[in-house]
Amino acid sequence: MDQLEGKTAVVTGGASGIGLALAHAFAAEGMRVVIADIEEGALTGARDEVAKSARKAADVHTVVCDVRDAAAVDRLRDETVGTFGTVHVVCNNAGVGGGGESWVVPLSTWRWVLDVNLMGVIHGIHSFVPLLVEQGEGHIVNTASAAGLLTMPYMGPYAASKHAVVAITEGLHMELEIAGGKVGASVLCPMWVRTRIHESERNAPAEVLAAASSVFSSQVTSADADAGRGDPSASMRDLVSSLVLGGTEPSVVAGMVVGAVKERRFYVLPHDDVKTGVLERARRIAADEQPQLTFGA
Repeated sequence: MDQLEGKTAVVTGGASGIGLALAHAFAAEGMRVVIADIEEGALTGARDEVAKSARKAADVHTVVCDVRDAAAVDRLRDETVGTFGTVHVVCNNAGVGGGGESWVVPLSTWRWVLDVNLMGVIHGIHSFVPLLVEQGEGHIVNTASAAGLLTMPYMGPYAASKHAVVAITEGLHMELEIAGGKVGASVLCPMWVRTRIHESERNAPAEVLAAASSVFSSQVTSADADAGRGDPSASMRDLVSSLVLGGTEPSVVAGMVVGAVKERRFYVLPHDDVKTGVLERARRIAADEQPQLTFGA
């Protein structure tokens, strides 16, 4: 996969953030690109944007896809093959945020975050990897997070999903090597990137929004609300928002992913602080010490 020109890439969650940057980067390499996203309106703008980076507008195709639905991801695969003949690079990138005190976060939020961030990746693997293995060429990139290697409070659902994505992708890499090593795998674990992850609720199902609103209302009195008290995770959400908005440009991360695909590099760690945190976490585990926040994931 050191030569990408003329090949095909699929990117889920491709209408914004890292996904959109990946679509641009692959198009700039001369690839045909399929952009998948749950936001139908945003897909139109993404297609027009990425077409400017592509060799020709017809090299960019969009598909509305809810990665929580295995059948929808199968349809994404089939439409990609029907449009461009096959696929070579698959980026299971769609993701949402969600958190709070782990014992307070509604079960509907846990299920939603795990369905998108974890099952979405599993569906992508299940749909696309058999095709890549059969053709003897390809590369899978699963978007996890620094939160998949480290942990911070008030991010239970998100961290759980991303830790699982790292573990699944590590196992997938080993399995692909055993199967002949013709298909590669990478896991992307960025820290703060300028995306809309802090606005994930825009795509949340109505029942998830209703349950979260109900929990918040039951915990916070009107006096507390007026004073900004009562939700212990509110300050963490505000902090996350500010860090995301001040984060690395998605295009920088996308460039690193393209390099990893070409070089068959597994771990894509755009921020050195993540490596420092991983070493500190490993030291604490080996020393039988208590967990401790080492950085903001």
